[in-house]
Amino acid sequence: MSGQLVDIGINLMHRRYDRDREAVIARAVAASVSRMVITGTSEADSVKAQAFAARSQAAAGVGIYATAGVHPHHAKDFTAQTLATLQQLAARPEVVAIGECGLDFNRDFSPRPVQERVFAAQLALAAKVRKPVFLHDRDAHPRFLAILKEQRAQLCGGVVHCFTGTREELTAYLALDMHIGITGWICDERRGQHLRELVKHIPLQRLMLETDGPFLLPRDLRAAPKDGRNEPAFLPHICASVAACLRIPAAEVAAATTATALRLFGLQ
Repeated sequence: MSGQLVDIGINLMHRRYDRDREAVIARAVAASVSRMVITGTSEADSVKAQAFAARSQAAAGVGIYATAGVHPHHAKDFTAQTLATLQQLAARPEVVAIGECGLDFNRDFSPRPVQERVFAAQLALAAKVRKPVFLHDRDAHPRFLAILKEQRAQLCGGVVHCFTGTREELTAYLALDMHIGITGWICDERRGQHLRELVKHIPLQRLMLETDGPFLLPRDLRAAPKDGRNEPAFLPHICASVAACLRIPAAEVAAATTATALRLFGLQ
């Protein structure tokens, strides 16, 4: 496939990449994934993501960036020091967004009131540092939307990552001028069938692509790895699936989604 791609959500600091992280990056570049944004999901993880992104860019000029944030699963561990750390990380040029932040009422690993407070705090931080937000919404849409609406006017933008929701939810996100991240979920004929229709309602200038690796390996990927680990090198497969749904060339999807990611995150 011609055209460069940006993986806007890769959990590259996950332990499943410990044995071959550099090789994962090399395979991504060989597959025309020219830039990757490492997802920060906790205070410690965000620190590691920023350091790795800075080191990788300095060493090889690779387009690797990071987000800084606390996933709702870890909201219970959020402290004043956490907020200070995230603000310090946000000052770094390789940190391009605040997040992953939001609400997850599916597993409730953190109490819901705590999740809501931590989500609001990170939105306020994003507004303060003028960085977009990298958002997580799972089974919490009414409260998620209410909290986001309260601070939307102060935010410079954001993306609802790994969108798998309903038409009503998509309409609400787009009405708030949010971007939408699509993963290999769209390749799953069991769970992703509705997404193949909904992607047609996402304007190309609001659409971005992500693997969310090591999770969400595309179900229809040929010669899939036996360990089931997803990685950025498989992003062209997701791009091709989206293009098939939209009935346009994959190169057009690649060009549009890359331009959108560059614009939202201010990537070089």
